Amino acid sequence: MTVLSIIRDCLDALLHPSARYDALMRARHRAFMAPRLLGSLAAFAAFPVYLAMRGAPSAIEVAAFAWLIAPIMLSWFLSRTGRYEGAHVLSSLALAGMIMAVAVTTGGIESFAAVWLVVVPLEAALSASRRVAAFASLLALSCAGILILISQLGWLPVQEPSAAERGVLMAFGVTSATLYAAGLAFGAESLARTSVALLSREEERYRLLARNMSDVISRHQRNGAVQFISPAVETMLGMQVAQLLGHGLFDRVHVADRPAYLTALSDAARGDMRSVEFRLRREPVGSERGQVDFIWVEMRCRPLDQDLGRRDTDRGSTREAEVVAVMRDVTDRKLSEQALDQARSAAEAADAAKTRFLATMSHELRTPLNAIIGFSEMIAQEQILMLGAAQRKEYAQLINDSGQHLLSVVNGILDMSKMESGNFEISSEPFAPRASLLHCCNLLALKARENGIDLITDAPQDLPVMTGDPRAFKQIVLNLVANAIKFTERGGQVCVSAGVSGSQLTLRISDTGVGIAPDDLKRIGAPFFQAGKTYQRRHEGTGLGLSIVKSLVALHLGELTVQSRLGEGTAVTVKLPLVYTPPQDRLVDDKANASKIAMLTPALRQDLQDQTLDQSQDQPALVKKSA
Repeated sequence: MTVLSIIRDCLDALLHPSARYDALMRARHRAFMAPRLLGSLAAFAAFPVYLAMRGAPSAIEVAAFAWLIAPIMLSWFLSRTGRYEGAHVLSSLALAGMIMAVAVTTGGIESFAAVWLVVVPLEAALSASRRVAAFASLLALSCAGILILISQLGWLPVQEPSAAERGVLMAFGVTSATLYAAGLAFGAESLARTSVALLSREEERYRLLARNMSDVISRHQRNGAVQFISPAVETMLGMQVAQLLGHGLFDRVHVADRPAYLTALSDAARGDMRSVEFRLRREPVGSERGQVDFIWVEMRCRPLDQDLGRRDTDRGSTREAEVVAVMRDVTDRKLSEQALDQARSAAEAADAAKTRFLATMSHELRTPLNAIIGFSEMIAQEQILMLGAAQRKEYAQLINDSGQHLLSVVNGILDMSKMESGNFEISSEPFAPRASLLHCCNLLALKARENGIDLITDAPQDLPVMTGDPRAFKQIVLNLVANAIKFTERGGQVCVSAGVSGSQLTLRISDTGVGIAPDDLKRIGAPFFQAGKTYQRRHEGTGLGLSIVKSLVALHLGELTVQSRLGEGTAVTVKLPLVYTPPQDRLVDDKANASKIAMLTPALRQDLQDQTLDQSQDQPALVKKSA
């Protein structure tokens, strides 16, 4: 351990607790105490030698050596109180007092000691306090004025030293003052070097934190202009810091989020802490080039320095308030929130679908079951009720019709279950669409006539043969035409037309029925959904018809569009490719597209055929054909 280390440890032991944990303050306290203690100890060590060589000292010499106790007392004061500025004030008073005592007895303002008055403000400059330096300067000027006044009034003791003595004393005064000033200069330089080193160390520490933090630290003006931003933004946005200074960061904020961004900064500049979430455009890299990618960030901002801003206001300064902000990437959290919202919406939709399903099924199942039970009980009691053969046959037919209706409902539900499990098999073969279209219209012509509805079909003779699933094609036509007839009032009209457009067959079914409300039109095609309120249904059905059509059209890579106005009617347009050959023996198992997979309902088709097949085969002219 070196001597300097021992001295430093001894000085650290004397430091006040308030200065032990502040490196700069610790260095200042050492710089104040070390020269005073060492100087006083050296003077006391030399005092016996001086007495041996000089002999009996004079009163001035005794006073000068007695003054050497003052630095020790000043060091003790600083060590006990920690008042650094107060210690410098006392030091200036002690030094000025010693200079005045020596100067008054050795010639006043012309004394060699008067030169030392220059050292008083220089020593006070080490305090790094303007108040202490100003006090020391006034004190030195006051002492010089007093010496001048005393000299002019002739109050100085009459003691005329010889010219040689005066020269020696003057040389001693100048030399000693210069050496003391040099010591002060080296002390000031040491403190400045320590300050720079500490500042550099602190800057490096904060630079290290800013560089390695995942959060981005930035400094803004109230208008959003960036004055500083930490290097972590390069990882977040893939851009250099220089490109984001000024309004570079604002230019990358999503247009819809810019008002919230500026509002948060403006509120923070007024003294309120704010938090805001917005989107920032990230610079694409590699294969992402050419794409616009936004990330979500959360920014917490607060005023940079409220006390500084308040002092500037008191002084009448117009310095603009600034804001410091911390930003972090919250894209993953936002995606999780969006996924949660989607899951919640899906759950709500599933709950609504369940409600619609229960409402629909309770109606569709209860009505035929009541008929089956009621008429079967009547047949069982035919002897009591004395039923005739014709009545028994009628009741049996009603029971059969109700059973067929129940079977069609159950088959539709089973087909949907099969579709959702991804096990629905399809087939493709050539067939004539015109013949299938006319056959389906003939099946429904009697029902249209009984309802007082004109069913008009327009099927050109030159419709080409197409490749697809003929069962699916008939199911599409039957469901669309049956729906049009069902929702058209008596006296209305249903038109069915077909044509070729490029490589597609265009099928259009329009009616003059009740139409569909805009809100319901968005949900048309959902299973078990019927336009209008579920509990105020005016028409029978499970709500699977258009859903079946939509799925079959999607299965054939076709297009389906629905146009409707409430009270004016509905037009459904279906476009199917003329040639479609799916892979052999393919099973549709894509659950992600389950809502687009076909659902065939042979029970519904069988029900319609049982009711109208005989009449349609014998009466093909029931369908009106347009020219």
